[in-house]
Amino acid sequence: MTESRELKRSDARRNRDALLAAALDALTESPDASLNAIAKRAGVANATLYRHFPTREELVLATYQHQVGKLVDASGLLLQEQEPIDALRSWVERVARYAVTKHGLADALRKATTPGSDLSSTDTYGAIVGALDRLLQANISAGTLRPGLDADDVILALAGLWQLDPADDWRARARRIYDIILCGLQHST
Repeated sequence: MTESRELKRSDARRNRDALLAAALDALTESPDASLNAIAKRAGVANATLYRHFPTREELVLATYQHQVGKLVDASGLLLQEQEPIDALRSWVERVARYAVTKHGLADALRKATTPGSDLSSTDTYGAIVGALDRLLQANISAGTLRPGLDADDVILALAGLWQLDPADDWRARARRIYDIILCGLQHST
């Protein structure tokens, strides 16, 4: 019986992951993607979608939180694989890519959430600032950035990444924005 229950849990996790991946793709393409289309893209029945996400708002929020979780987790992984200054650059590049490629998801999030709903309960902002702070602190410890940096201030400076135009050469512009900000983060000479 335990094996059967474990198999069901494994299937449920697989279905949830498939739904989140399908929702990300569909909502990135069109914020108005139907739940039926998302279920079909995930290869599951509508009932399975509704069992995991009873409302459109729950699916959109879960998709957004999943993506933010991946971005947050990347800070630690990058620090394990790269020098702190390179990890910071790689992470900022991911933020820029996320900002440019996920406009449809952002639109879907706006449309799916009811007026007055409290998105701060998702605590995504705090998680992103925490990830950035880990990167900043690693660089401060390595001597590549000046002490006393506040991650809340730096994330505000990086907010320009969310204004990048996907039709433009956004990668080059993101690098230039990062280079300008990096100059301010480094030790003064």
